[in-house]
Amino acid sequence: GEDVVAGIRTPMELKKLNRKLPKAYKQLTALMSRLEKHYKDMQDMEFTIQNKKLYILQTRTGKRTAEAAVKIAVDMVGEKLISKKMAVTRVEPEQLDRLLHPHFDPKAKRNVIAKGLPASPGAAVGQVVFTADIAEAWRDKGKKVILVRKETSPEDIGGMDAAEGILTAFGGMTSHAAVVARGMGKCCVAGVSALNINYTTNKFTVGKLTVKQGDWISLDGSKGEIMTGQLATVEPVMSGDFGKFMKICDDVRKLGVRTNADTPGDAKRARDFGAEGIGLCRTEHMFFEGERIWPVRQMILAADDYALMIEKIEAVETVKEKKAIEKEYAVAKKQFEGALKKLLPYQRNDFVGIFKAMAGLPVTVRLLDPPLHEFLPQEKGNQAEMAQQLGIKPAVVKAKVDQLHEFNPMLGHRGCRLSITYPAIYRMQARAIIEAALKVKKAGKVVLPEIMIPLAGAVTELKLVKDEIIDEINKVFKEKKAKIKYMVGTMIEVPRAALTADEIATEAEFFSFGTNDLTQMTMGFSRDDAGKFLGEYVKKGIYAADPFQQLDQTGVGKLVEMGTKLGRQTRKKLKVGICGEHGGEPSSIDFCHRVGMNYVSCSPFRVPIARLAAAQAAIRK
Repeated sequence: GEDVVAGIRTPMELKKLNRKLPKAYKQLTALMSRLEKHYKDMQDMEFTIQNKKLYILQTRTGKRTAEAAVKIAVDMVGEKLISKKMAVTRVEPEQLDRLLHPHFDPKAKRNVIAKGLPASPGAAVGQVVFTADIAEAWRDKGKKVILVRKETSPEDIGGMDAAEGILTAFGGMTSHAAVVARGMGKCCVAGVSALNINYTTNKFTVGKLTVKQGDWISLDGSKGEIMTGQLATVEPVMSGDFGKFMKICDDVRKLGVRTNADTPGDAKRARDFGAEGIGLCRTEHMFFEGERIWPVRQMILAADDYALMIEKIEAVETVKEKKAIEKEYAVAKKQFEGALKKLLPYQRNDFVGIFKAMAGLPVTVRLLDPPLHEFLPQEKGNQAEMAQQLGIKPAVVKAKVDQLHEFNPMLGHRGCRLSITYPAIYRMQARAIIEAALKVKKAGKVVLPEIMIPLAGAVTELKLVKDEIIDEINKVFKEKKAKIKYMVGTMIEVPRAALTADEIATEAEFFSFGTNDLTQMTMGFSRDDAGKFLGEYVKKGIYAADPFQQLDQTGVGKLVEMGTKLGRQTRKKLKVGICGEHGGEPSSIDFCHRVGMNYVSCSPFRVPIARLAAAQAAIRK
């Protein structure tokens, strides 16, 4: 035995025992079957045959790979050895995670140079690049790249899509890089504080080591490790047993599972993974596709002038004064509304694609959420490009960027606050959603649109925005001489909304808890900066886990539970879900099941994990 354990001898295959010692082999296989049936699990047995006599030394539950765990669970249900509920408990959600993403060959030698947060699982190998433009250009030449940034912004979407993986020096588990990477199924390591990035020289350093643009690195998004060189990867194998196991989970779970998806491709992938609808479609990501960024920027430049002209007209007291500013108002209005008209067909086509991919299933569309400055270039060279494209001076662009700067943009002019100032933006989006829904319905498909207003904190605020949206939808119905059922709800991410959920529910037909922002606002942690110190908080036992990775059930969770109960006091059949990143984390899913939510929503690649976690939560309840 020791020779085999030590690796001195290579053992024979078990089937050869049948030829050498058939009687002992027959006894052994009979005992193997008996012990497996007794323990109702795969066994790891030790035995000895001495002078042709069989001795069983010990037996214990056998260790297994993720693939084997799924196969054993499915086979034992098929043999009626275990129940479906027991099968569901035999596979850990983390094991499924490994099944869904590529991973490094365990035999590969690792030269780990730094460690950060495991922001999005998987393995990625590529050449270092420092800008989104270069990432796209190199990808188009057939190169594999890793996009390295201090932090990412919506401007980097194209480069993130082009990259094999993303590496950032700053940011936490719910930073822009982390959230987008998980949605795309891209490997991401975030918040690597040891990383010193120099965009001028296109290099980064870790201690004494320097890595230049074009050098090869490997990222382990499951461990948060960065390695030099090209490590061999192993692609996941999705067997037929995986589908059978997921069906078992669906038979057991009570909680619905949706996905966070912004494109028809993501929607289809999530549906293939078993998603029962879209719980969060972020419209801002659509604004960066191809050439449409230019009308978005044109709209932003005109928006303030337009709003200012409206204020002036409302303030004037005489006809003479009014006429004096009417020309300025006409110009501003034409530019602002002209930009929105250019965006309308883009948005409508996006929604047509998503509604087709999700035909028959609900789709929750979140209206524009981020502050406007995110759509403007921050770097001087990109500002010059924008000025040239729009036929204005670079100084005008810089002035607008400076004007839109906010000290705390996450608490600033964003979400429904944008619609309070510029109602035409949400009107355009509502029109695009409903026109797309009517078009897909006319083609014979079932469409279930749900319009979600983000960041509302007061019922008066929600009502004001909702009334504008409904007015625009009624105009579309009149123009098209057709109607479709739809819902208007809100994202609960401001603590005040959770505390006054009974009032909010008078206007909202559904709630979706945006736990990324709700955690940030409740705990007073910046989700982009907390990675620098939260590790110490967990290490010293202040919090059991990073609250941006696992829902803080005693604090933030209390607001979620309170909001759910209060909302249903007003509207008994209020549909409640969660669309923050916690929607794909097993312990958070267990909490959502306990408080009586209707569904969780997570990135496409975490849908199977959520289906398993929801089934396990049902068994525990």
